[in-house]
Amino acid sequence: MANKLLSAGLVLFICIGLGLNGRGQGPMDGSDSAFLRKLADVVLTDGRAYEDLRVLTKKVGARLSGSPGYYKAEQWGLKALTDAGADKVWMQECMVPHWVRGGKDSASWVAANGGKRHGLDVIALGNSEGTGPKGLTAPVLLINNFEELEAHKDAIKGKIVFYNYHFNPKFIETFRSYGDAVRYRVFGPSMAARYGAVAVLVRSMSHSVDNNPHTGALIYNDSFPKIPAVAVGLKDADWLADAIGHAPGAGNPIRVYLRTQGQMLADTPAHNIIGELKGSEPSNQYITVGGHLDSWDPAEGAMDDGTGCVQSIEVLRALKAVGYTPKRTIRAVLFANEENGGRGGEKYADEAKKKGEQHLLALESDAGGFTPRAFSLSLSDAQLAAVQPWIKLLEPYGVYAFNKGGGGSDVEPMEKLGVVVGELRPDSQRYFDYHHTRNDVLEVVNKREMELGAFSMAALIYLVDKYGWPAR
Repeated sequence: MANKLLSAGLVLFICIGLGLNGRGQGPMDGSDSAFLRKLADVVLTDGRAYEDLRVLTKKVGARLSGSPGYYKAEQWGLKALTDAGADKVWMQECMVPHWVRGGKDSASWVAANGGKRHGLDVIALGNSEGTGPKGLTAPVLLINNFEELEAHKDAIKGKIVFYNYHFNPKFIETFRSYGDAVRYRVFGPSMAARYGAVAVLVRSMSHSVDNNPHTGALIYNDSFPKIPAVAVGLKDADWLADAIGHAPGAGNPIRVYLRTQGQMLADTPAHNIIGELKGSEPSNQYITVGGHLDSWDPAEGAMDDGTGCVQSIEVLRALKAVGYTPKRTIRAVLFANEENGGRGGEKYADEAKKKGEQHLLALESDAGGFTPRAFSLSLSDAQLAAVQPWIKLLEPYGVYAFNKGGGGSDVEPMEKLGVVVGELRPDSQRYFDYHHTRNDVLEVVNKREMELGAFSMAALIYLVDKYGWPAR
Protein backbone atom coordinates (compact mmCIF):
# COMPACT_ATOMS: atom_id res chain seq x y z
CA MET A 1 0.00 0.00 0.00
CA ALA A 2 2.81 2.42 0.88
CA ASN A 3 4.45 1.88 -2.53
CA LYS A 4 1.12 2.48 -4.29
CA LEU A 5 0.57 5.69 -2.37
CA LEU A 6 4.12 6.80 -3.18
CA SER A 7 3.59 6.09 -6.88
CA ALA A 8 0.30 7.96 -6.88
CA GLY A 9 1.95 10.92 -5.18
CA LEU A 10 4.75 10.98 -7.72
CA VAL A 11 2.28 10.96 -10.60
CA LEU A 12 0.36 13.82 -8.98
CA PHE A 13 3.61 15.76 -8.48
CA ILE A 14 4.56 15.29 -12.12
CA CYS A 15 1.12 16.35 -13.30
CA ILE A 16 1.09 19.49 -11.16
CA GLY A 17 4.70 20.39 -11.99
CA LEU A 18 4.25 20.07 -15.73
CA GLY A 19 0.81 21.59 -15.93
CA LEU A 20 -0.96 18.32 -16.77
CA ASN A 21 -4.60 17.71 -15.96
CA GLY A 22 -6.85 14.73 -15.61
CA ARG A 23 -7.68 14.72 -19.30
CA GLY A 24 -4.03 14.03 -20.17
CA GLN A 25 -3.26 17.39 -21.78
CA GLY A 26 0.50 17.57 -21.39
CA PRO A 27 3.84 16.50 -22.78
CA MET A 28 2.67 12.95 -23.49
CA ASP A 29 -0.31 13.97 -25.62
CA GLY A 30 -0.46 13.39 -29.35
CA SER A 31 -0.04 17.03 -30.31
CA ASP A 32 3.49 17.18 -28.88
CA SER A 33 4.53 13.99 -30.64
CA ALA A 34 3.08 15.24 -33.92
CA PHE A 35 4.77 18.61 -33.56
CA LEU A 36 8.16 17.03 -32.89
CA ARG A 37 7.74 14.78 -35.91
CA LYS A 38 7.04 17.85 -38.02
CA LEU A 39 10.05 19.63 -36.53
CA ALA A 40 12.30 16.63 -37.19
CA ASP A 41 11.14 16.45 -40.80
CA VAL A 42 12.14 20.07 -41.36
CA VAL A 43 15.61 19.55 -39.88
CA LEU A 44 16.30 16.18 -41.50
CA THR A 45 14.93 16.85 -44.98
CA ASP A 46 15.51 20.58 -45.43
CA GLY A 47 18.21 21.36 -42.88
CA ARG A 48 20.67 24.20 -43.38
CA ALA A 49 23.15 23.33 -40.61
CA TYR A 50 25.63 21.39 -42.71
CA GLU A 51 25.76 24.04 -45.43
CA ASP A 52 26.23 26.70 -42.75
CA LEU A 53 29.09 24.63 -41.35
CA ARG A 54 30.64 24.23 -44.79
CA VAL A 55 30.76 28.00 -45.24
CA LEU A 56 32.10 28.56 -41.72
CA THR A 57 34.86 25.98 -42.05
CA LYS A 58 35.88 26.33 -45.69
CA LYS A 59 35.38 30.07 -46.26
CA VAL A 60 36.15 31.38 -42.77
CA GLY A 61 38.30 28.63 -41.26
CA ALA A 62 40.27 29.01 -38.05
CA ARG A 63 38.96 31.81 -35.83
CA LEU A 64 40.98 32.30 -32.68
CA SER A 65 39.89 35.27 -30.56
CA GLY A 66 41.37 38.51 -31.84
CA SER A 67 42.44 37.04 -35.17
CA PRO A 68 41.26 38.21 -38.61
CA GLY A 69 39.45 34.88 -38.89
CA TYR A 70 37.37 35.62 -35.82
CA TYR A 71 36.13 38.95 -37.15
CA LYS A 72 35.29 37.28 -40.44
CA ALA A 73 33.34 34.69 -38.46
CA GLU A 74 31.36 37.44 -36.73
CA GLN A 75 30.11 38.64 -40.11
CA TRP A 76 29.29 35.07 -41.10
CA GLY A 77 27.25 34.69 -37.91
CA LEU A 78 25.26 37.87 -38.51
CA LYS A 79 24.34 36.70 -41.99
CA ALA A 80 23.57 33.11 -40.97
CA LEU A 81 21.19 34.22 -38.21
CA THR A 82 19.50 36.74 -40.49
CA ASP A 83 19.08 34.10 -43.20
CA ALA A 84 17.62 31.74 -40.57
CA GLY A 85 14.78 34.18 -40.01
CA ALA A 86 15.71 35.65 -36.65
CA ASP A 87 13.47 38.57 -35.71
CA LYS A 88 16.45 40.51 -34.41
CA VAL A 89 20.22 40.06 -34.81
CA TRP A 90 22.91 42.05 -33.03
CA MET A 91 26.47 42.11 -31.73
CA GLN A 92 27.33 42.23 -28.03
CA GLU A 93 30.83 43.59 -27.42
CA CYS A 94 33.32 42.18 -24.95
CA MET A 95 37.07 42.48 -24.50
CA VAL A 96 38.97 39.25 -25.18
CA PRO A 97 42.54 38.00 -24.82
CA HIS A 98 44.62 38.23 -27.98
CA TRP A 99 47.20 35.48 -28.17
CA VAL A 100 49.15 34.85 -31.37
CA ARG A 101 51.07 31.71 -32.21
CA GLY A 102 53.57 33.81 -34.15
CA GLY A 103 56.21 33.03 -36.76
CA LYS A 104 56.56 29.50 -38.01
CA ASP A 105 54.80 26.73 -36.11
CA SER A 106 56.42 25.07 -33.14
CA ALA A 107 59.39 22.77 -33.67
CA SER A 108 61.03 20.20 -31.43
CA TRP A 109 63.43 17.33 -31.73
CA VAL A 110 65.63 15.04 -29.70
CA ALA A 111 69.37 14.86 -30.38
CA ALA A 112 70.30 11.22 -29.80
CA ASN A 113 71.95 8.20 -31.39
CA GLY A 114 75.20 9.82 -32.37
CA GLY A 115 73.73 13.24 -33.02
CA LYS A 116 70.86 12.16 -35.32
CA ARG A 117 67.68 14.08 -34.77
CA HIS A 118 64.39 12.47 -33.89
CA GLY A 119 61.64 14.96 -34.63
CA LEU A 120 58.76 15.46 -32.22
CA ASP A 121 55.35 16.54 -33.50
CA VAL A 122 54.41 19.37 -31.14
CA ILE A 123 52.16 22.43 -30.99
CA ALA A 124 52.37 25.40 -28.65
CA LEU A 125 49.73 25.60 -25.94
CA GLY A 126 47.39 28.55 -26.14
CA ASN A 127 48.31 31.63 -24.06
CA SER A 128 51.90 30.36 -23.74
CA GLU A 129 55.01 32.48 -24.02
CA GLY A 130 57.43 31.56 -26.79
CA THR A 131 61.07 30.54 -26.64
CA GLY A 132 62.11 33.23 -29.10
CA PRO A 133 63.33 32.56 -32.66
CA LYS A 134 66.48 30.69 -31.65
CA GLY A 135 64.68 28.22 -29.41
CA LEU A 136 66.19 26.45 -26.43
CA THR A 137 67.82 23.11 -25.70
CA ALA A 138 67.78 21.44 -22.29
CA PRO A 139 67.72 17.99 -20.66
CA VAL A 140 64.23 16.53 -20.37
CA LEU A 141 62.83 15.09 -17.16
CA LEU A 142 59.92 12.67 -17.44
CA ILE A 143 57.15 13.23 -14.89
CA ASN A 144 54.08 10.98 -14.90
CA ASN A 145 51.97 12.93 -12.41
CA PHE A 146 52.05 15.82 -9.95
CA GLU A 147 53.06 13.54 -7.11
CA GLU A 148 56.26 12.71 -9.01
CA LEU A 149 56.78 16.40 -9.71
CA GLU A 150 56.88 17.08 -5.97
CA ALA A 151 59.05 14.05 -5.30
CA HIS A 152 61.67 15.19 -7.85
CA LYS A 153 61.42 18.94 -7.41
CA ASP A 154 65.12 19.24 -6.60
CA ALA A 155 66.02 17.77 -10.01
CA ILE A 156 63.84 20.09 -12.10
CA LYS A 157 65.88 23.30 -12.29
CA GLY A 158 67.20 23.99 -15.79
CA LYS A 159 65.24 21.11 -17.35
CA ILE A 160 62.29 20.62 -19.66
CA VAL A 161 59.55 18.79 -17.76
CA PHE A 162 57.68 16.20 -19.82
CA TYR A 163 54.27 15.42 -18.36
CA ASN A 164 53.38 11.96 -19.64
CA TYR A 165 49.96 11.63 -17.98
CA HIS A 166 47.70 9.30 -19.98
CA PHE A 167 43.99 9.60 -20.70
CA ASN A 168 42.33 7.07 -18.41
CA PRO A 169 40.84 4.37 -20.70
CA LYS A 170 38.62 3.03 -17.90
CA PHE A 171 36.28 6.02 -18.08
CA ILE A 172 33.52 5.23 -20.55
CA GLU A 173 32.54 8.90 -20.69
CA THR A 174 35.61 10.42 -22.34
CA PHE A 175 34.97 13.87 -20.87
CA ARG A 176 35.84 12.31 -17.52
CA SER A 177 39.21 11.33 -18.99
CA TYR A 178 39.67 14.87 -20.26
CA GLY A 179 38.71 16.41 -16.93
CA ASP A 180 41.19 14.12 -15.21
CA ALA A 181 44.12 14.84 -17.56
CA VAL A 182 43.65 18.48 -18.58
CA ARG A 183 45.05 19.84 -15.30
CA TYR A 184 48.53 18.95 -16.62
CA ARG A 185 48.00 21.21 -19.61
CA VAL A 186 46.32 24.04 -17.71
CA PHE A 187 48.40 24.20 -14.53
CA GLY A 188 51.42 22.02 -15.30
CA PRO A 189 53.65 24.72 -16.81
CA SER A 190 53.49 27.02 -13.78
CA MET A 191 53.87 24.13 -11.36
CA ALA A 192 57.07 23.09 -13.15
CA ALA A 193 58.28 26.70 -13.40
CA ARG A 194 57.96 26.96 -9.63
CA TYR A 195 60.90 24.57 -9.33
CA GLY A 196 63.00 26.10 -12.11
CA ALA A 197 61.89 24.27 -15.26
CA VAL A 198 62.72 26.13 -18.48
CA ALA A 199 59.90 24.62 -20.59
CA VAL A 200 57.21 21.96 -20.55
CA LEU A 201 56.11 19.18 -22.88
CA VAL A 202 52.62 17.79 -22.24
CA ARG A 203 51.22 14.51 -23.54
CA SER A 204 48.23 15.40 -25.74
CA MET A 205 44.74 15.26 -24.24
CA SER A 206 43.50 12.24 -26.17
CA HIS A 207 43.52 8.46 -26.39
CA SER A 208 43.50 8.42 -30.18
CA VAL A 209 45.94 6.32 -32.19
CA ASP A 210 47.38 9.08 -34.37
CA ASN A 211 50.20 11.53 -33.70
CA ASN A 212 48.33 14.82 -33.98
CA PRO A 213 49.26 17.10 -31.09
CA HIS A 214 46.36 18.79 -29.26
CA THR A 215 46.62 22.46 -28.35
CA GLY A 216 44.46 24.19 -25.73
CA ALA A 217 44.80 26.92 -23.16
CA LEU A 218 47.09 27.04 -20.16
CA ILE A 219 46.76 29.36 -17.18
CA TYR A 220 49.96 30.88 -15.84
CA ASN A 221 50.43 31.59 -12.16
CA ASP A 222 51.88 35.10 -12.10
CA SER A 223 54.02 34.21 -9.07
CA PHE A 224 56.29 32.04 -11.25
CA PRO A 225 58.11 32.51 -14.58
CA LYS A 226 56.00 32.10 -17.72
CA ILE A 227 57.82 29.30 -19.50
CA PRO A 228 57.16 27.90 -22.99
CA ALA A 229 54.82 24.91 -23.19
CA VAL A 230 53.83 22.55 -26.01
CA ALA A 231 51.66 19.49 -26.48
CA VAL A 232 53.25 16.38 -27.97
CA GLY A 233 51.59 13.86 -30.30
CA LEU A 234 50.82 10.54 -28.63
CA LYS A 235 53.17 8.39 -30.71
CA ASP A 236 56.05 10.76 -30.08
CA ALA A 237 55.14 10.95 -26.39
CA ASP A 238 55.40 7.16 -26.21
CA TRP A 239 58.70 7.20 -28.12
CA LEU A 240 60.17 9.84 -25.82
CA ALA A 241 59.07 8.00 -22.68
CA ASP A 242 60.69 4.82 -24.00
CA ALA A 243 63.88 6.68 -24.85
CA ILE A 244 64.07 8.18 -21.37
CA GLY A 245 63.19 4.95 -19.62
CA HIS A 246 59.77 5.85 -18.12
CA ALA A 247 61.04 6.24 -14.54
CA PRO A 248 61.31 9.93 -13.55
CA GLY A 249 64.88 11.06 -13.00
CA ALA A 250 66.28 7.82 -14.46
CA GLY A 251 67.20 6.39 -17.85
CA ASN A 252 69.10 7.89 -20.75
CA PRO A 253 70.21 11.55 -20.63
CA ILE A 254 67.94 13.01 -23.32
CA ARG A 255 68.20 16.61 -24.51
CA VAL A 256 65.33 18.24 -26.38
CA TYR A 257 65.35 21.28 -28.64
CA LEU A 258 62.21 23.41 -28.56
CA ARG A 259 61.17 26.49 -30.51
CA THR A 260 57.88 28.39 -30.17
CA GLN A 261 56.84 31.94 -31.05
CA GLY A 262 53.73 32.49 -28.91
CA GLN A 263 52.96 35.96 -27.58
CA MET A 264 50.11 37.50 -25.60
CA LEU A 265 49.08 40.93 -26.90
CA ALA A 266 46.76 43.49 -25.34
CA ASP A 267 43.09 42.63 -24.96
CA THR A 268 41.01 43.47 -28.00
CA PRO A 269 37.28 43.92 -28.73
CA ALA A 270 35.21 41.01 -30.00
CA HIS A 271 31.50 40.19 -29.99
CA ASN A 272 28.90 37.64 -29.10
CA ILE A 273 26.60 37.29 -32.11
CA ILE A 274 22.96 37.01 -31.04
CA GLY A 275 19.75 36.30 -32.89
CA GLU A 276 16.31 35.86 -31.38
CA LEU A 277 12.74 34.81 -32.04
CA LYS A 278 10.43 37.15 -30.16
CA GLY A 279 8.11 35.50 -27.65
CA SER A 280 4.34 36.00 -27.82
CA GLU A 281 3.90 36.68 -24.11
CA PRO A 282 4.71 40.19 -22.87
CA SER A 283 7.25 39.01 -20.33
CA ASN A 284 10.95 39.33 -19.69
CA GLN A 285 11.53 35.59 -20.05
CA TYR A 286 14.15 34.04 -22.31
CA ILE A 287 15.55 30.72 -23.42
CA THR A 288 19.13 30.69 -24.70
CA VAL A 289 20.80 28.15 -26.96
CA GLY A 290 24.35 28.51 -28.20
CA GLY A 291 27.80 27.37 -29.14
CA HIS A 292 31.13 29.20 -29.23
CA LEU A 293 32.25 30.94 -32.39
CA ASP A 294 35.97 31.01 -31.69
CA SER A 295 38.22 28.04 -32.41
CA TRP A 296 41.86 27.09 -32.15
CA ASP A 297 44.04 27.99 -35.09
CA PRO A 298 45.50 24.67 -36.36
CA ALA A 299 42.37 23.75 -38.31
CA GLU A 300 38.78 24.71 -39.15
CA GLY A 301 37.11 24.22 -35.77
CA ALA A 302 34.40 22.02 -37.24
CA MET A 303 33.68 19.86 -34.19
CA ASP A 304 34.86 22.47 -31.68
CA ASP A 305 32.61 24.32 -31.95
CA GLY A 306 31.35 24.93 -35.44
CA THR A 307 28.75 22.22 -34.99
CA GLY A 308 27.38 23.84 -31.84
CA CYS A 309 27.05 27.18 -33.60
CA VAL A 310 25.21 25.87 -36.65
CA GLN A 311 22.98 23.62 -34.52
CA SER A 312 21.92 26.65 -32.47
CA ILE A 313 21.16 28.64 -35.61
CA GLU A 314 19.19 25.67 -36.94
CA VAL A 315 17.05 25.66 -33.79
CA LEU A 316 15.78 29.13 -34.62
CA ARG A 317 15.38 28.38 -38.31
CA ALA A 318 13.48 25.13 -37.79
CA LEU A 319 11.09 26.52 -35.18
CA LYS A 320 10.27 29.41 -37.48
CA ALA A 321 9.98 27.12 -40.51
CA VAL A 322 7.26 25.02 -38.85
CA GLY A 323 5.37 28.17 -37.87
CA TYR A 324 5.98 27.90 -34.14
CA THR A 325 5.50 31.10 -32.14
CA PRO A 326 7.26 30.72 -28.79
CA LYS A 327 5.85 32.01 -25.54
CA ARG A 328 9.27 33.12 -24.37
CA THR A 329 11.88 34.86 -26.49
CA ILE A 330 14.36 32.29 -27.80
CA ARG A 331 17.93 33.41 -28.45
CA ALA A 332 20.70 31.73 -30.38
CA VAL A 333 24.07 32.98 -29.13
CA LEU A 334 27.41 32.48 -30.87
CA PHE A 335 29.69 33.05 -27.91
CA ALA A 336 33.07 34.77 -28.17
CA ASN A 337 36.30 33.56 -26.61
CA GLU A 338 35.39 30.23 -25.03
CA GLU A 339 38.76 28.68 -25.82
CA ASN A 340 41.19 30.95 -24.04
CA GLY A 341 39.28 33.25 -21.75
CA GLY A 342 35.54 32.69 -21.48
CA ARG A 343 34.81 36.38 -21.85
CA GLY A 344 31.79 35.97 -24.12
CA GLY A 345 29.84 33.83 -21.66
CA GLU A 346 30.68 36.19 -18.82
CA LYS A 347 29.52 39.21 -20.82
CA TYR A 348 26.23 37.59 -21.78
CA ALA A 349 25.46 36.74 -18.15
CA ASP A 350 26.47 40.21 -16.97
CA GLU A 351 24.10 41.86 -19.45
CA ALA A 352 21.27 39.50 -18.53
CA LYS A 353 21.73 40.39 -14.85
CA LYS A 354 21.87 44.14 -15.51
CA LYS A 355 18.66 44.02 -17.55
CA GLY A 356 16.83 41.81 -15.04
CA GLU A 357 16.16 39.15 -17.65
CA GLN A 358 14.50 35.93 -16.49
CA HIS A 359 16.06 32.95 -18.24
CA LEU A 360 14.34 29.57 -18.05
CA LEU A 361 17.17 27.69 -19.72
CA ALA A 362 20.65 28.33 -21.10
CA LEU A 363 21.53 25.36 -23.31
CA GLU A 364 24.73 24.81 -25.23
CA SER A 365 26.29 22.36 -27.63
CA ASP A 366 30.07 22.04 -27.27
CA ALA A 367 30.78 18.33 -27.39
CA GLY A 368 30.94 17.73 -31.14
CA GLY A 369 28.43 16.94 -33.82
CA PHE A 370 28.04 13.27 -33.00
CA THR A 371 24.85 11.25 -32.46
CA PRO A 372 22.86 12.78 -29.57
CA ARG A 373 22.45 10.55 -26.52
CA ALA A 374 21.32 12.71 -23.60
CA PHE A 375 21.07 16.16 -22.06
CA SER A 376 22.74 17.20 -18.84
CA LEU A 377 20.64 19.67 -16.83
CA SER A 378 21.17 21.55 -13.57
CA LEU A 379 17.82 20.48 -12.18
CA SER A 380 17.06 19.23 -8.69
CA ASP A 381 16.36 15.53 -8.23
CA ALA A 382 12.64 16.24 -7.98
CA GLN A 383 12.62 18.34 -11.13
CA LEU A 384 14.64 15.76 -13.00
CA ALA A 385 12.14 13.07 -12.04
CA ALA A 386 9.24 15.27 -13.08
CA VAL A 387 10.50 15.86 -16.62
CA GLN A 388 11.30 12.21 -17.32
CA PRO A 389 8.08 11.77 -19.36
CA TRP A 390 9.63 14.04 -21.99
CA ILE A 391 12.18 11.33 -22.72
CA LYS A 392 9.46 9.21 -24.32
CA LEU A 393 9.07 11.96 -26.92
CA LEU A 394 12.82 12.11 -27.59
CA GLU A 395 13.67 8.40 -27.58
CA PRO A 396 12.56 7.83 -31.20
CA TYR A 397 15.26 10.31 -32.22
CA GLY A 398 18.08 8.80 -30.16
CA VAL A 399 17.99 10.78 -26.89
CA TYR A 400 17.57 8.42 -23.95
CA ALA A 401 18.27 10.37 -20.78
CA PHE A 402 18.23 13.59 -18.82
CA ASN A 403 21.25 13.52 -16.55
CA LYS A 404 21.90 15.65 -13.54
CA GLY A 405 24.74 18.02 -14.28
CA GLY A 406 24.87 21.31 -16.09
CA GLY A 407 26.29 23.10 -19.08
CA GLY A 408 29.72 23.98 -20.34
CA SER A 409 31.81 27.06 -19.80
CA ASP A 410 29.74 29.42 -21.97
CA VAL A 411 26.55 29.01 -19.93
CA GLU A 412 28.19 28.39 -16.55
CA PRO A 413 28.00 32.12 -15.67
CA MET A 414 24.22 31.91 -16.16
CA GLU A 415 23.99 29.12 -13.60
CA LYS A 416 25.50 31.48 -11.05
CA LEU A 417 22.44 33.68 -11.64
CA GLY A 418 20.13 30.79 -10.73
CA VAL A 419 19.32 29.83 -14.32
CA VAL A 420 18.85 26.19 -15.30
CA VAL A 421 21.74 25.38 -17.62
CA GLY A 422 22.26 22.35 -19.80
CA GLU A 423 24.26 20.77 -22.57
CA LEU A 424 23.61 18.37 -25.41
CA ARG A 425 25.55 15.19 -24.67
CA PRO A 426 26.31 13.33 -27.91
CA ASP A 427 28.28 10.10 -28.10
CA SER A 428 31.71 11.12 -26.85
CA GLN A 429 33.97 8.28 -27.96
CA ARG A 430 35.55 10.03 -30.97
CA TYR A 431 35.45 13.64 -29.82
CA PHE A 432 38.99 13.74 -28.47
CA ASP A 433 40.35 12.35 -31.72
CA TYR A 434 39.71 15.85 -33.12
CA HIS A 435 39.56 18.22 -30.17
CA HIS A 436 42.02 21.15 -30.62
CA THR A 437 43.88 19.47 -33.49
CA ARG A 438 44.73 20.10 -37.13
CA ASN A 439 42.28 17.38 -38.20
CA ASP A 440 39.21 19.16 -36.78
CA VAL A 441 37.80 19.78 -40.26
CA LEU A 442 34.44 19.58 -42.00
CA GLU A 443 35.15 16.13 -43.38
CA VAL A 444 35.03 14.49 -39.93
CA VAL A 445 31.47 15.74 -39.26
CA ASN A 446 28.60 13.41 -40.14
CA LYS A 447 25.75 15.45 -41.55
CA ARG A 448 23.01 13.15 -40.26
CA GLU A 449 24.37 12.92 -36.73
CA MET A 450 24.76 16.67 -36.47
CA GLU A 451 21.22 17.26 -37.71
CA LEU A 452 19.81 14.87 -35.12
CA GLY A 453 21.58 16.92 -32.48
CA ALA A 454 20.08 20.14 -33.82
CA PHE A 455 16.59 18.63 -33.77
CA SER A 456 17.05 17.34 -30.21
CA MET A 457 18.02 20.81 -29.01
CA ALA A 458 15.00 22.34 -30.75
CA ALA A 459 12.73 19.68 -29.24
CA LEU A 460 13.91 20.34 -25.68
CA ILE A 461 13.55 24.09 -26.13
CA TYR A 462 10.01 23.61 -27.43
CA LEU A 463 9.08 21.55 -24.37
CA VAL A 464 10.63 24.02 -21.93
CA ASP A 465 8.97 26.94 -23.69
CA LYS A 466 5.56 25.25 -23.62
CA TYR A 467 5.58 23.78 -20.11
CA GLY A 468 8.34 25.52 -18.16
CA TRP A 469 10.06 23.76 -15.27
CA PRO A 470 8.39 22.15 -12.26
CA ALA A 471 9.05 23.87 -8.95
CA ARG A 472 12.18 22.83 -7.07
